[in-house]
Amino acid sequence: MKPLHCFILFVLVLNSSCLSSSLHFRSESRAVTVKRQFTLHSHTNDEKTGNTDGSQPQQIPNGTSWSRGGGTMAVTTFLARARQAVFPIYGSHEITKFVLIGAIKFFVILALTLTRDTKDTLIVTQCGAEAIAFLKIYGVLPAATAFIALYSKLSNSVGKKTLFYITCIPFFVFFALFNAFIYPNAETLLHPTLETVQRFLPGAATSSGMAVLAKIFTHWTSALFYIMSEIYSSVSVGLLFWQFANDVVSVDQAKRFYPLFAQMSGLAPVVAGQYVVRYASKAPDFAASLNRLTSAVSFSGIMICLFYRLSTGYVERTESTTPTAAEQTKTAKKKKPKMSMVESAKFLANSQYLRLIAMLVLGYGLSINFTEIMWKSLVKKQYPNPLDYQRFMGNFSSAVGLSTSIIIFFGVHVIRLLGWKVGAMATPATMAVLAAPFFGCIFLGLDSPSRLKIAVIFGTIQSLLSKTAKYALFDPTTQMAYIPLDDESKVKGKAAIDVLGSRLGKSGGSFIQQGLVLIFGNIINAAPVVGVIFYGVLLSWLSAANRLSGLFLAQTEIQKAEVMEAENAKKEK
Repeated sequence: MKPLHCFILFVLVLNSSCLSSSLHFRSESRAVTVKRQFTLHSHTNDEKTGNTDGSQPQQIPNGTSWSRGGGTMAVTTFLARARQAVFPIYGSHEITKFVLIGAIKFFVILALTLTRDTKDTLIVTQCGAEAIAFLKIYGVLPAATAFIALYSKLSNSVGKKTLFYITCIPFFVFFALFNAFIYPNAETLLHPTLETVQRFLPGAATSSGMAVLAKIFTHWTSALFYIMSEIYSSVSVGLLFWQFANDVVSVDQAKRFYPLFAQMSGLAPVVAGQYVVRYASKAPDFAASLNRLTSAVSFSGIMICLFYRLSTGYVERTESTTPTAAEQTKTAKKKKPKMSMVESAKFLANSQYLRLIAMLVLGYGLSINFTEIMWKSLVKKQYPNPLDYQRFMGNFSSAVGLSTSIIIFFGVHVIRLLGWKVGAMATPATMAVLAAPFFGCIFLGLDSPSRLKIAVIFGTIQSLLSKTAKYALFDPTTQMAYIPLDDESKVKGKAAIDVLGSRLGKSGGSFIQQGLVLIFGNIINAAPVVGVIFYGVLLSWLSAANRLSGLFLAQTEIQKAEVMEAENAKKEK
């Protein structure tokens, strides 16, 4: 059996072990709930239990039986108990809703992983890892600013369904065109020569920082692919998925749904990584490999649109007692004025709640950028060939997915048992601990191949587990923070934070590193300064999470009170 297969089997066994620890607690609490409901309704023919989370009425879980002695419910099979621990979603309505929305998350992450590995392979092998810092400032940040301005304008003029498709489809059209036309003709028709670039750049275009710019302009099509992939990475998860999920999932459902969304999407990097390693990277050349990758990306785009249509249709049919996505859009249009980009920025600045969420997103963007460029630069030295680099990143993506699948079960229990605050603070705390040995390896020097290899290993572990903590804990807790907000805050504030805010974080980190490169010569020599800034950002991040936790709990209670008041008003009528 191959090592990867052994690791996958180990993950499955460990997952079962982790979940067994909470089995008794969950089955007992569920039994008490159903016992009370059975006692109250023992003289009726209704086979449904009461609703414990504000969603649709729930059916009695399959695999269980009633014991009328004392009106208790006994769980008759281990599978029934295991399902309650592993999958705390009850009734055919909730299960169907979860699967449809979770499928969107899966294909969003699948496309994100494939495009991320492709953009890194293109830029790092053609232009060097240092080019990432330039692209994030002079390419990604302006593009993100333009996108958020357009998105903000469209949100005032079109419905949510139309906005979803307008946001999603152009990215997949570009990726298909890049594979079909742009990349095959890049060297012969589209890319300028180095001599041509040198005539337009000051100084020597083959040395210092000008060398990086020269490579970017020479391979501008790869730079364009990098920019589009970066924008998609922010848009796809933050706006395409979470904007929709927050509209149709209640706060009580989110406590059970959102950690499992991360678990469901944890499979996507595994599939994407192994697709790269076992199929795409075994192509005869990189052009053929790119064709295989973009075919999978295009398929993911089709599936995203398909499951979005199925999800919206199902929610509108089965939850007619609550406002549909279209109805919420009409209501939001009536209540909120049209806002310009400047007004949207002021709106964000005037809300302490949104400012604290922005600090969380900025904190992650800055801190991950400080270590990621150094790590990718070392990986490029270790694997200079594009297909070798691509294969390494594919295995890395699979490892991220497998690690997420393990950690997510801990995340479920962290949020459920320890609360939102601990879940939100876990990611910066994890990054603080894991970055120490990576910086230590760089401080000791990279003079020999063995030291380089050790540094790459520690950097890979740090990046791997940091991303795992992000997917398992940071994303669910951050997105849960939006749920108690009104529609205007969700749409305008969330768009500004998830796209522009995350870009400012990463671009700000790149800008700082550019300045350090000019002073120290390269980013490795500047590692001590980067380390000090890195830990300063983490402290600010932890402080913001601590302050936001109190506001989140208060806002959630306000929302619950408003819902109860509305329900009582309906009953009185």
